[in-house]
Amino acid sequence: MRALRARVMASLQTRVLLLTVAVFVAVSLPAYVAFEWIVRGTVVKLGTLFAEKQVLFDRYRGLEALMREVSLAETLTRSPVVLAWAADETDPGKAAVALAELERYRQSFQDHSWFFVVHASGNYYFNDQDGAFAGREFRYTVRSDNPRDGWYFTTVADGPGCRLNVDRDDNLAVTKVWINCVVADAGTGRVLGVLGTGVDLTAFIREVVAIPQVGVLSMFVDRAGAIQAHRDPGMVDFHSLTKDTKAKKTIFAQVDGDDDRAALSAMMERLVAGRNTVESRFIRLGGKDYLVGVGWLDRVGWFNVTLMDVDAIIDRELFAPIAALLALIAGAAVALMMLFFRRVVLDRLDRLEAGINRMEAGDFAAEPDPRPDEIGRLSRAFARMARKVGEHTATLETTVAERTAQLRRLAERDPLTGIYNRRGVIAAVEERRAPGARDGDPLGLLLIDFDLFKTINDLHGHNAGDRVLAEAARRLETVLRAGDVYGRWGGDEFIVVAGEASETALRRLGERLIAAIAGTPVAFEGGAEARVSISIGA
Repeated sequence: MRALRARVMASLQTRVLLLTVAVFVAVSLPAYVAFEWIVRGTVVKLGTLFAEKQVLFDRYRGLEALMREVSLAETLTRSPVVLAWAADETDPGKAAVALAELERYRQSFQDHSWFFVVHASGNYYFNDQDGAFAGREFRYTVRSDNPRDGWYFTTVADGPGCRLNVDRDDNLAVTKVWINCVVADAGTGRVLGVLGTGVDLTAFIREVVAIPQVGVLSMFVDRAGAIQAHRDPGMVDFHSLTKDTKAKKTIFAQVDGDDDRAALSAMMERLVAGRNTVESRFIRLGGKDYLVGVGWLDRVGWFNVTLMDVDAIIDRELFAPIAALLALIAGAAVALMMLFFRRVVLDRLDRLEAGINRMEAGDFAAEPDPRPDEIGRLSRAFARMARKVGEHTATLETTVAERTAQLRRLAERDPLTGIYNRRGVIAAVEERRAPGARDGDPLGLLLIDFDLFKTINDLHGHNAGDRVLAEAARRLETVLRAGDVYGRWGGDEFIVVAGEASETALRRLGERLIAAIAGTPVAFEGGAEARVSISIGA
């Protein structure tokens, strides 16, 4: 013992090593706790950020798959010929024109099918992608005492707008994501029926929710939590509009605890209220903790729910080398160990955390650590992930911008003539009147009304009237200057907002408009033609 002590005392290296080991043992427990806290905090931050971006990605991916169909169906609900037929179903002429309109839209729908229920009679009309029911579109009559027709009466009771429902139509023997849009009279709000189309459930799941992602499971649920789309078709809740709540296959049934179910329900309520775009938190499902992200698709009445296994997405083994590095650092002298630990580990982790904070703020240009050690590999892995998230974010922003532009065009353009509608004219004039847009000179206003337009409709049919309006819009464009604003104000009324406001200039412009529109007769199908005239107030 005396000899061993003498050897230890004679060796400074040994004494420092023993002291370091003693210090390491003394601080190992709090160091381990601190390390776990840093790792867990980093994992939670990265996982939460990934959850939010994943939910936004799934949200707009889902919108891309559905919103085109919803927009087409909404446009069809405003078709004058469909509204006319729904109000007078027994008129053969109106029926023929409306069915022709529905057939034109059928070619544009992804599923190449349509259905229409006339509210007054309950008659259900349908044609499939093969056009198998052409000439015999009437299929059956919905009845309030038939439970299988409950979807229709539930949709009508919900009021104007479109609803999505995964259902199997037993009369037609098809299972689809049905887009149900209420047709109502624009003036009175009276319900005239429900029309829409369907999206094949198998194709929808394959294109939207079945994209393979490690550790990520996406699904869509309705306001009640009933599962509408899932990569496992057995999880989908069919007939959810007509089922009793207790019989539905819901996301809440997958959650283990009542507290988590209440938390998930509260997340959904906040999203519907518009308080947040995305909600996320850890919830236990099937005995395992998942980071659950939820987004609200207000246009279709669905939530997109994304379950993320953080352990599968972010491999915790990436942090194991850091623990080994800490053990190696503990082998040095206590004085040098702290300096070494600060420079090699903590400073670099601070930069990584700063990169995470910048990423949370929207800056995805993470600078990778070039060193070949564990933290360097983690930093490069984080940089790769940041780049991917940035790419996804850029894609989402581009998609949102394109969708916004498309929706604005749909909102501000008249579908018949292609020129501004009333909303588009007002927006364009307000833009010209904005501060700095012009020098304050007054604008000229011309109101155009067709003479005896109803006579054209009565003699040649409404298609001829539409032809006259479309041709008039084209002729307007040939006369007006690039800076003039013009559009269809409603019915057979057009409006022009000109850059010049003098009486002489407006009179000359009015004369040119009258000459352009009334100069040449408008030809119709079958060889008929009509000469039209207009009246202008300026």
